[in-house]
Amino acid sequence: MNCDEIIKSNDTYDVIIPREYLEREIQEPECMQSISDAYEIYYYNRQKVAPLSIQNYTYSAIPKCFGLLDTPALEESGILQLQTQPALSLRGQGVLVGFVDTGIGYENACFRRTDGSTRIRAIWDQTATPENEEMLPEGFAYGVEYSMEEINEALRSENPYEIVPQTDVQGHGTMLASIACGSEDATANFVGAAPLSDILVVKLKPAKLYLKEFYYIPENATVYQENDIMAAVAYLEKKAEEYGQPLIICLGIGTNNGSHSGASVLSEYLNDIGGLWRRCVVTATGNEASARHHFFGRSNHGARNTQGTGRQENGMPVAVEINVEENMRGFYLELWASAPELFSVSVRSPAGTLLPAGSPGTGSHQVHDFILENTRVEMDYRTVGRTRGDQLVFIRFERAARGIWTLNVFPDTTITGNFHVWLPMTGMLEHDVVFLRPDPEVTLTIPSTAAIPITVGGYQTTDGSLYLNSGRGYTVSSVVKPDFAAPAVGVQAVGIRGNYVTMTGTSAAAAITAGACAQLMEWGAVRRRDLALNSVEIGNILIRGCKRSSEMEFPNPSWGYGKLDVYQAVRELQ
Repeated sequence: MNCDEIIKSNDTYDVIIPREYLEREIQEPECMQSISDAYEIYYYNRQKVAPLSIQNYTYSAIPKCFGLLDTPALEESGILQLQTQPALSLRGQGVLVGFVDTGIGYENACFRRTDGSTRIRAIWDQTATPENEEMLPEGFAYGVEYSMEEINEALRSENPYEIVPQTDVQGHGTMLASIACGSEDATANFVGAAPLSDILVVKLKPAKLYLKEFYYIPENATVYQENDIMAAVAYLEKKAEEYGQPLIICLGIGTNNGSHSGASVLSEYLNDIGGLWRRCVVTATGNEASARHHFFGRSNHGARNTQGTGRQENGMPVAVEINVEENMRGFYLELWASAPELFSVSVRSPAGTLLPAGSPGTGSHQVHDFILENTRVEMDYRTVGRTRGDQLVFIRFERAARGIWTLNVFPDTTITGNFHVWLPMTGMLEHDVVFLRPDPEVTLTIPSTAAIPITVGGYQTTDGSLYLNSGRGYTVSSVVKPDFAAPAVGVQAVGIRGNYVTMTGTSAAAAITAGACAQLMEWGAVRRRDLALNSVEIGNILIRGCKRSSEMEFPNPSWGYGKLDVYQAVRELQ
């Protein structure tokens, strides 16, 4: 088997290895993929290594699974004003906008120039099988790269898919790219935010079955692996360096896995890329605010709160009640506490059987079979993070029985007494599992908690109200996220058949913002060539121009610093 076959095989484990681990003695992999100076991905034959578990591989080494975060909006955001203002006429010219998603309907008119040629510089289809090494992207061991020349040849052909067989079955990537970069269609009154920008695309390969089984994700769910997303971002950066162009990266994917402090492997890598000169990363907050998948608890010296806030007297446990609506294959949850906080956890079944709290020490592992429910619970205590070492309690419920399961969270070493628990993101389980006392705050999906990338929430343009499901901040480490909100409801887009559709979700808001960032990058880095723009600088420019209601305090966890208005942001720079 070659590396492409090994990497895509379900018989292969994907393991994320920080570079500093390479100084230790590590088993030689079947194949490897370099991501950056900080990370590599090792691929192991499953028959030759230990079974997949937190205990055997560590939490950070196992790739997380990410799901999709599904033109009045452009006028509302000040984008059309920048396009049509004669002295500016900012349309993203000279700027690359990169998408890491489900692919792209490259044949659609909205991704072509007026002469019919493509605006797509390259596509890396991670799902495709290369016939020879020349079809691989340089520096990458799997998938097929299609160049602009090949795409144009395909567009001139009667059978384009014989030359470039890449398709976007889901349509999510096509819609995001059309919102951010779609060419103008005056007859349909449609235009993308940056209609003259160049486009880069990575079509992600689906997550492997063994990871779906580990996380209890339905086999037919559309999810992607953390390591493939990291490789995709590395590819976009490599191509931008090759072309010598500024790069905007739009990410409309997310997960609930992680501490929500901005310290995940993917988040740290996006910080590295987003902080570079002429690079900007845009992430969506996700759509989890009303999903009932987050619980906040506090153990302190105050009196017991009987109104359901999750606060208890010092030394007493906090009860976290979880409603499992149907008997199911299983689910998992993650309890996180910021260092140096330590908690221990007991589990009570719907029938009242108790798994006593174990030791909160790093490396502790418990397994318990609840006989009456025929449910096995596996609990791991870990310290996670390269800089702080936050506490993680990772709990898997195998053959989860219907009913109310209760975690009793005991303080061991506490200062603030705060902890958070997250269930999987919507669509990641075969049946929904929810908290009885959920907290809508800190419902940002990862990687939108990363400090340097621009994080965008969503609102409705019809009445100016917050999109109900828009993920809320702040991060656990108190970084203000989202940075601001952009239109996210009923946003006009182009579908996979070239038809005009509408899209709702914070990924649409991220696409609008990515187009606005391309406008700013054209103005500051392409035309003027004297501004050292990156995610931080562009984010600050956009924040200064945000619309802010006098009836609300800013920043706040729902809106960040207000509503996107890129036209006002540029005016304030004059």
